[in-house]
Parts: sequence; C-alpha cells; structure tokens
Amino acid sequence: MNLTQKERDLLKDLKDQEQLCIEKYTKHAQTAVDSQLKNLFNMISGIESKHLDTLNQIENAASCPQVGGGSSQKPTFTATYGPNENNDKKTDCFLCSDVLTTEKHASHLYDTCIFEFVDENVRNVLNHIQKEEQEHGKMIYDYMNTNAMYS
Repeated sequence: MNLTQKERDLLKDLKDQEQLCIEKYTKHAQTAVDSQLKNLFNMISGIESKHLDTLNQIENAASCPQVGGGSSQKPTFTATYGPNENNDKKTDCFLCSDVLTTEKHASHLYDTCIFEFVDENVRNVLNHIQKEEQEHGKMIYDYMNTNAMYS
C-alpha cells in the first residue's frame, strides 16, 4: 500500500494523539480515587494501545489491517459519589473532564482523516477506530452522569 505524503503526515498526527491518550489514561488510572473509574481508564488505555498498533500496521504494511467488531461489553456503573461535592469527587470529575475533551478531539481528528485517505479499506479502519473513540466518550459520560458530575 502506497501512502501519500499527506497520509503519512496524518498518520503521524493520529499516532501522536493515540500515544497521548494512552499516557493520559494510564496516569489518570493511577490518580483516580474510585476503583470503577480506575478500571475504566485501564480498559480504555488498552484499547488505545490497540489503536496505536493498528496505525503502525497501516504505516508499515503492504496491505490494510483488519479490524474486529469492537468492544461488545460496556461497563455499567454504580454511584460512588452523591450530589454533594468532596475532594475525591472533584479529583475524579477533573480526570473525566480531561479525557472526555481528549476523546472529542481524537474523534474530530479521525473524522478529518477519514476524508483524506485514498484507500477505502484504510478509511473503513479509521472509521472503526473513530467509532470506538466515540464509545469511550460515551462510557466516560455514563460514569460522570451516574455520579452527578455532568451538567
């Protein structure tokens, strides 16, 4: 598969974004107070690592990698925090807000890149990853909503 210079530049941007996601989720999992949130961040970090691997395969391969069906098991959350504010809730809310913003940016970057790649199979792979990024945002929103963090 021959990539244009523009496609290689876009892949670099996507890889940088995925690396940032991995680092944020890993560090935020260590900082999070609630064990449900720690588990969520660790799970998403693993998926972001797979995204980075897929992007590396696109960059280095003669053909486009295949993608699976995505994560079928979505976590459910029980409320850890009530409507009242406390330091633990503020910490976890900040972490969630940070990664939610990161996911919005990542999804937007994938949206742009999908239109820029010539190969339809690569566009399909990028579209699949974008859908997973949107699912990450939804899981974070669900956690925040369950814990009265999202207004």
